[in-house]
Amino acid sequence: MRAIVLEQFGSPDHLKLRDDVDTPEAGPGQVLVRVHAASVNPVDTKIRQHGDQYGIEPPVIIGYDVSGVVEAIGDGVDDLVVGDEVFYTPELDANGAYAEYHVADSGIVVVKPADLSHEEAAAIPLAACTAWQALIDKAGLKIGEHVLIHGGGGVGHFAVQIAHAAGARVVVVGSPEMEDVLLDGGADVFVNYHEADGTSAMEDLSCGLGADVIFDTVGGETLAKSVDALALNGRMVTIVGDASGAFGKVYQKNGSIFPMMMQRDGGMLDRIAALVETGDLEPSIDSVMPLADAAEAHRRIEKGGIEGKIILKP
Repeated sequence: MRAIVLEQFGSPDHLKLRDDVDTPEAGPGQVLVRVHAASVNPVDTKIRQHGDQYGIEPPVIIGYDVSGVVEAIGDGVDDLVVGDEVFYTPELDANGAYAEYHVADSGIVVVKPADLSHEEAAAIPLAACTAWQALIDKAGLKIGEHVLIHGGGGVGHFAVQIAHAAGARVVVVGSPEMEDVLLDGGADVFVNYHEADGTSAMEDLSCGLGADVIFDTVGGETLAKSVDALALNGRMVTIVGDASGAFGKVYQKNGSIFPMMMQRDGGMLDRIAALVETGDLEPSIDSVMPLADAAEAHRRIEKGGIEGKIILKP
């Protein structure tokens, strides 16, 4: 099969298109999927540079969002059949989705909403599941609460929509090119990260009470400064970097802080699919590129300024 193979860690130039890669086979409890679309995530660029930190060694195929069609099923799979159109986020390992075929455990594979194209579906799983797990599973977001979201990219965009669907009031801090998308997604207030950090906006929106939930997708100084916007008994979730520097300030507000790495769960993706079907969640796509242009897609991600997800088509 054709696949993009990362021959060594480093620059995008190490992502090479090959047409002699063995097609994987579905083992017990697995499905073989013909990949129709795969999206490019920031974590792809991190693994490309430092995959050893994830326990991965080259040569490797990366890519952790898939939409496609089930081509074969392994023994013990009874919830999917050949021909099902599916989407999912693979495990962070050497068996990625920049390829014509991909094998996955059936428990993480979900039938995609019928109204979504494969390109739209591929833009959803990793980022939306991360946002769901942060806001719903970790923070326990409730109707009427106030949420401050740092980062308006893929994860932040879905976080805005999930928080809005949950009945929360939302301040999102992001890049100016995403302002319209984030406001359309349900944000009550957009803050340009070049101009402010969202603390004042949250104080105004919450009538001085602060954010019940803060979701940080940026890390660094942003995480520590965010505590100033946290309400008493508030909850913070971060998916980036070391949260230890914020512990003391959070505890002074009798709050909780949750560092998090998303766990794959087909049931969670089913609930996200339900939001898609009711119109409460929509992906944002910047561009669709051929699989052969994976290196260029990585360069664009690292340069910044994109408006939505980049999709690769095998």
